[in-house]
Amino acid sequence: MKDFWLSCGHHLLDRDEGGGLIITDEFLKAYLARPELAPPPDACIPERTLHAAMLLNPRRPVMPAEIARIADGDARENWRLMAAFRDRLVAHRTVEGAYLDLVRRGVGDTPPLFVHQLVHVILRNLLDGCDDPFVLRAAEMFFRPQRLGAHEGSLIAADEETVAGIAPVSPLVAMLGLEAGVTVDVLNDENAQAYWERSDRFDMAIDLTAGRRGLAALGEVMERWIAHLLCVKAVVEPLIEGSDVDLAWYVGLDAEGTAIGDALWSGDELDQAARERIVGLYRLTFADGELASPGASDKPVYLIFAMSPDRMLRMKPQNLVTGLPIERLEAVS
Repeated sequence: MKDFWLSCGHHLLDRDEGGGLIITDEFLKAYLARPELAPPPDACIPERTLHAAMLLNPRRPVMPAEIARIADGDARENWRLMAAFRDRLVAHRTVEGAYLDLVRRGVGDTPPLFVHQLVHVILRNLLDGCDDPFVLRAAEMFFRPQRLGAHEGSLIAADEETVAGIAPVSPLVAMLGLEAGVTVDVLNDENAQAYWERSDRFDMAIDLTAGRRGLAALGEVMERWIAHLLCVKAVVEPLIEGSDVDLAWYVGLDAEGTAIGDALWSGDELDQAARERIVGLYRLTFADGELASPGASDKPVYLIFAMSPDRMLRMKPQNLVTGLPIERLEAVS
């Protein structure tokens, strides 16, 4: 079996009988190695002492007084955020349970980076054994913002962190904003097998043109996400066009998609610019009719995926947890 996304730390976690990821001390200690928490050479004694104690026991309580004694203000804030996040993790047996609690209660001031890391490792778990690089590349959109651009009649998405702020040189590189030394290829059948060795570099773009493989692959990831986290079987079908769509129930897959769905539901007419920002429209149907909440009827749920005016995609996978009309809850904890 080919491995991928080693950077998510999945090898530090155990898997329980239900397929969830058991939170281990090794996983918790990985956060202590982050540059925001690892004490610099000039760190004060209280900061060094706290860090050493956490390495010995990453589940030990962190008292507010311990953080208050740290001299550096940025370090105090980093430790405050980390301690609160660690407490939310260890309150649950599995990563999935912690994530569900986090998005349902509200992330508050939890750094987005931490939320994205949970999504990353959960996806690595539920996609274990997947042999389709298109599905894996589509899944990256769940936890890494994308920059979109038109290239030779196609709509191409590339990882924002990879392409941000870099000088252009060739047509594709110019469109995405890459530096001369960075290689970004659009995923296709010919180069798909290269994804395995490049998966942690996030340097392969994906074609999101309507009717092509990229949007279908994203639909498959959403099906797996819903099944894994909510124990609900759903079929997510990409639509080529939005005619005859009844938005009795809709979920925006990002802030832009939510705004467009709200406007359509209210009966507003979308202008041309808003229509052009819609990247994907999906129809979701449940395999089990009785799972729908009362009042949701038996109509499909529509999922709307849209880019911002600056051509960015920032997916919010938590909306697939909190926004669907589902009565039965999942079994992970």
